[in-house]
Amino acid sequence: MMETSARLLRLLSLLQAHREWSGAALASRLGVTPRTVRRDVDRLRELGYPVNASSGTGGGYQLGAGAELPPLLLDDDEAVAVAVGLRTVAGQGIEGIGETSVRALAKLEQVLPHRLRRRVGALNAFTVPMLRGPRPSAVDPAVLTELATACRDFERLRFDYRSHEGAPTRRTAEPHRLVCTEHRWYLVAWDVDRDDWRTFRVDRITPRPPHGPRFVPREFPSGDLAAYVSKGVSTRAYASHAVVRLHVPLERAAERVSPSAGTLEAEGPDSCVLRTGAASLDAMVVHVMLMGVPFEVLEPVELIEAITTARDRLTDALDRSGSAGSPPGRTGSGAV
Repeated sequence: MMETSARLLRLLSLLQAHREWSGAALASRLGVTPRTVRRDVDRLRELGYPVNASSGTGGGYQLGAGAELPPLLLDDDEAVAVAVGLRTVAGQGIEGIGETSVRALAKLEQVLPHRLRRRVGALNAFTVPMLRGPRPSAVDPAVLTELATACRDFERLRFDYRSHEGAPTRRTAEPHRLVCTEHRWYLVAWDVDRDDWRTFRVDRITPRPPHGPRFVPREFPSGDLAAYVSKGVSTRAYASHAVVRLHVPLERAAERVSPSAGTLEAEGPDSCVLRTGAASLDAMVVHVMLMGVPFEVLEPVELIEAITTARDRLTDALDRSGSAGSPPGRTGSGAV
C-alpha cells in the first residue's frame, strides 16, 4: 500500500509538471506497465483529481482544472523559491496582494519540513531588497484580472481613464496585452475612437462593464511589445525628444537607463544610442547629465544649445563661488 501511495504522489507530480503525458511515457517514468498507469489514473479520479484522457496516436493524460485547487507537490528548491517569492516579490505594484501573500505563505510554511523552513528563514532574514525609483503605483488585482480576461476573450473594453494631468476621459478599446515593468502595469490596446494603438497605465483605468462585443484581433505593428511600450512611456509621451550616443557598452548603459527612461540600441562594442524624452529641453539636460556617462547629442540641435546654456550658468556659478580657491569656510587643510 505504501508503494502504491508513493507512486500515486509521483504520478500526480508528473501530471502537474507537464501539460500532457502519453501512457507509455508515464509508465516508463514510474517503472510500471501502461495498465498500472490506467489503474492509478482511475484512483486519482476517485480522489477528486480531474485527469483527462484522450485516445489515439497523439493521445495521453492531462491534469485538468477542477472546482478546487488540488494539493501542489513541490521539490525542495521549488518550495524555497515560492516561499521567498511570496515574501519579497508579491505586493510590488498590486494593491492588496500583500495580505493575500502573507496568508498563502503561512499555509506554505506550516507544511514545510524543518530543513526548508531554516533555508527560507535565512534567506529572508539576511536579504535586504533594494528597489530602484519610487514605490510602484498600486493596481487593484481585480482590475488586472478583468483586463486580462478581456484580452483573452477578445472583448471590447469600456473604461474611464485619467491622463497624466488628471483629466478624465471615457475610452473604448480592443485590449491586446498587459505589460509589467519595474514600477507599473500597462495595457496595450487599439483605441477605437482614436483609430490607433495606445498604451494605458493600469492604475489610471476604471473599467465600466459590461464589456463587449467580441472583436477580431488586429495584428500588432511591432514584434517586440516590450520595446514598443518602453518607447511609448519614455519617449512618445513627452513633448521633447532626443537621440544621444552614450560612449559606454550597451550592458553598462542598461544599468543606468531603465525601460521607462529610454530605449537603447547597440552601436558597437563601446557605444550605444539612447532615444528618450522629457517634458522640456532643460529637463532633458538634467536627465542626460545624471546618467553619469560620456555622451554626445545626435539630435535635436536645440538640445546642444540647452546644454551650452547650462554650461555657461554652471561656469558662472563656479566663478561666483570662488572655484579657484578653497571652498567657503575653509582656511586650510587642517580646518574643521
